[in-house]
Amino acid sequence: MSGPTRVLARSLTGRAPARPKTSLNIIRHVSAGVRIHEAESQGYCNKQMPLLAKDPRQTVVILGSGWAGYNLFRHLDPQYYRCIVVSPRSYFVFTPLLASTAVGTLETRVVIESVRDKGMGWRKLSDVLDDILKRKDIAMKRKNIKDIESSLPTVELVEAIATDINMKDKMVTVSPRIPDVDANQTFDIKYDKLAIAVGCYSQTFNIKGVKEHAFFLKDVVDARRIRKRILERFEAANLFLMSQERKRELLHFCIVGGGPTGVEFAAELHDLINDDMQHYYPKLMPYVQITIFDVAKSILGTFDRSLSEYAEKHFRRHNIAIRTGVRVQEVTGHSLRIKNENSEDETVNYGLLVWSTGLAPNPFVAGCDVVVKDKRNNIVTDNYLNVYAKHSNSDAVLNKDVFALGDCAQIEDGYLPATAQVASQKAKYLSKELNREAKSKGDGECQPFVFNNRGIMAYIGGWRAIVQGNGGEVKGRTAWLLWRGAYFSMSVSIKNKILIPIYWFTNWLFGRDISRF
Repeated sequence: MSGPTRVLARSLTGRAPARPKTSLNIIRHVSAGVRIHEAESQGYCNKQMPLLAKDPRQTVVILGSGWAGYNLFRHLDPQYYRCIVVSPRSYFVFTPLLASTAVGTLETRVVIESVRDKGMGWRKLSDVLDDILKRKDIAMKRKNIKDIESSLPTVELVEAIATDINMKDKMVTVSPRIPDVDANQTFDIKYDKLAIAVGCYSQTFNIKGVKEHAFFLKDVVDARRIRKRILERFEAANLFLMSQERKRELLHFCIVGGGPTGVEFAAELHDLINDDMQHYYPKLMPYVQITIFDVAKSILGTFDRSLSEYAEKHFRRHNIAIRTGVRVQEVTGHSLRIKNENSEDETVNYGLLVWSTGLAPNPFVAGCDVVVKDKRNNIVTDNYLNVYAKHSNSDAVLNKDVFALGDCAQIEDGYLPATAQVASQKAKYLSKELNREAKSKGDGECQPFVFNNRGIMAYIGGWRAIVQGNGGEVKGRTAWLLWRGAYFSMSVSIKNKILIPIYWFTNWLFGRDISRF
């Protein structure tokens, strides 16, 4: 195999005339076809590092580090493909456990995986075992293998967002998203294969005040903010200055959206209050209220009616209010203006508002005019996940070097739900086909993508859950065991497979940490 790729470094210098200070170095790779748009007058300059042999592998640029993007680069064979991940964040989020992190059942670090850390956990564990067992010969062989692998990086991260695609020249224009780096200094990355997996944003329906005052649950940053707000509300309500009415307002936790995310957060919040907060704030328990608002006639609409009714009965037994058929009209810093079940205007005061009402198109996809999209602004693909490229003077043409997958894409004439399960299966399918194509050098027949529905599940609190799959329906504590077992097995790294059950056990034994920091 050849040596390291060529690299090009750009330094951002300070303004001190006597001694310029470099605040950040951004590494660019010449073999990826990086073209930088910059101005000398703004303090940017080019510095070239020693030139080495060019990388012979095909370059796959992956836009996004979510379920689709992360699973795609994890399963691509590094012998044939060099992956460049373009994402504003340097990690993958295991979203099914975000609700647990928002209430302190799990810590945020155990639900994220570093984009750069591809297989390093297993390698380090192997090195430790070799040292313990004194297997020096095996350790030396593994070191030689790692030296060879490190000469050609398996995955490279560019913390940026894509702003444009040039399919003719096979270029993606990106804008950096790093502190102290001007976002207007865009640059191009050349690709051989391009995978668009940028995901979606939270749907707000353009309701006034939602973006400014509501909390979303899409990232670990959101979970940390929610956790801090919950603890702040209890501390504020505990002050002797507060009236009874004000305490009820502070401790009214509202969730808009009765899907799995909203329901699981309500369940986790109830567990936090019932298991821990009542011991620290026993006098505040009469003022605590959790309410779920949904525009539909029932919550958990993707489940069979028998399971959603079971969840509703369970919630009502635990004093979690469910208000269906409600439309939110406006959100302020401390209240909701709604159209209630009787189509009457009503104002509801809250201490915390979590918004979970579905998905909205990613701005990059919404503004991308070089691919065909459906009425929902999803990128349309064929059964092999290839996109349809638009041309000014002709009909749309299938582009076999550009793919779209995840929440931002839909297969033509075959709508699939925008879930982690679908995104993950598409990514594994595409990586398998690309690996096969590289090994066979284009020979062999490509198989179309087929979705294998493995069921859906939701936690409803009190060590109970509901599961709906091909094997039928399961509810109660048996379903809770299936829920925990499934998410434990789906966690990626060996480190998190160890830490997740440890946190589950320690929090059950000692309680959740309610410190604010």
